[in-house]
Amino acid sequence: MARTIKIDLSNLPEVTNKAYYPLYKNQKRYMVLMGGGSSGKSVFATQKIIYRMLTETPHRFLVVRKVKADLRDSCFAELKNTIYAWGMEGLFDIPRGRSSDLYLRCINGNEIIFYGLDDVEKRKSIQGITGIWIEEASEIGVEDYRQLDIRMRGQSKHYKQMILSFNPISIVHWLKAEFFDQKKPDAVTLKTTHLDNQFLPDEDRKVLLSFKDTDPYYYQVYCLGEWGVLGQTVYNAKIVSDRLMQVREHKPIQGRFEYEYKDEKIVDKSIKFIEDNTGPILIYEKPQRLYPYVAGGDTAEGGEDYCTASVRNNVTWNQAATYRERTDTDLYAKQMYCLGRFYNNALIGVEVNFDLHPVKELERLGYTKQFRREVIDEITEKKQHKHGFKTTSLTRPMIISKHVTLARENVETFNDVTLLEEMLTFIRNEKGRPEAEKGAHDDMIFADAIALEIREQQRMYVEMTNLPRTAPRRKLNPHTGY
Repeated sequence: MARTIKIDLSNLPEVTNKAYYPLYKNQKRYMVLMGGGSSGKSVFATQKIIYRMLTETPHRFLVVRKVKADLRDSCFAELKNTIYAWGMEGLFDIPRGRSSDLYLRCINGNEIIFYGLDDVEKRKSIQGITGIWIEEASEIGVEDYRQLDIRMRGQSKHYKQMILSFNPISIVHWLKAEFFDQKKPDAVTLKTTHLDNQFLPDEDRKVLLSFKDTDPYYYQVYCLGEWGVLGQTVYNAKIVSDRLMQVREHKPIQGRFEYEYKDEKIVDKSIKFIEDNTGPILIYEKPQRLYPYVAGGDTAEGGEDYCTASVRNNVTWNQAATYRERTDTDLYAKQMYCLGRFYNNALIGVEVNFDLHPVKELERLGYTKQFRREVIDEITEKKQHKHGFKTTSLTRPMIISKHVTLARENVETFNDVTLLEEMLTFIRNEKGRPEAEKGAHDDMIFADAIALEIREQQRMYVEMTNLPRTAPRRKLNPHTGY
């Protein structure tokens, strides 16, 4: 029969890192602890579990790693350390010796079982689970995660919670897509670094900081707690990563355009930008009076791709806005129409390799300021001009090369987090061809690269009519054009 125990946890604030302390009360189904090395995330996972073991009954916690053999010296040892540090060893049955079973039981009847994904036999005992801790969650696959999530089902007296702790080893990992690229209402996420661990010895902190000069990848992941980049990137990873850290500090205006649709046309005077924290459009620079803008667009090719756009100020070359959404191409064209009107009738260039519909829809709506490419009529052999940008074996490497140069020399003009993250996963394949790493996207890259390529068909100066004398001007580089 479960026993009622009296415990004193009044010193909990003193033994817990401040960044984690509020999470003792968090009851969301998923608690995602991402961080660099020695940030204290695993220690807090044990503290939360032991806290609940002592204050709630009944409980059966499951602790998981990919390989069973790794559990004894990591999770099992860390849980025992917490129990001893809190002076609670008299309240637990703690097996001793390296040959003992991995199992912890509190005198109130609560228990903790341990499971490696390579331990097939253990699966038979995984029943009645009220909480799960997945340590080094980056080691497991998304299907393993879903199977574990299913195990945490059924009626329970107390809330059920899965804790996932990990280092952000890859920017294309499923954990990022699952918990960070979308807002999951039943999840709480926390990113920490060694700076959040007030109990870390200075010697350990110095080791992490030393990676800055010896191993950029380790410094990125284990010292800064930023998503890691594997493979040979086309863009300068350090420059892009540094800019990514800067732009994360600034929150853009988010929303979408609403408009009146009459006689199958958009009424220009009705166009309004409505702020919405779920909207597909991010604004970094509001339209500057009399300034010219360009907008490159990349349409979805089906599947998991996005319809995207990037708007640039054609004088300062500052990235003014982005658009990214999975949507029908006619709706995409209508948002592009509004985006163009909003930015002083921006020059729009949408890629036409796979879908002409957005360009045709813009024409039908009456948006004439589109990029015009030169084509040769196969019958008359005469030159013609058609709307839309065509990516070919000749234009593709050219626009990528220009974009890489811009990122290297003027990375301060890049403002979009998604674009910068795509640039970190844009690598050369085994044949040397630049492309998105498997599982990553490049939709924003090509939208932005197209904006750069089409800018010569838009003026590169500020209209001087009624322009205040204090209006800023930026001298363009005669070699690069920006």
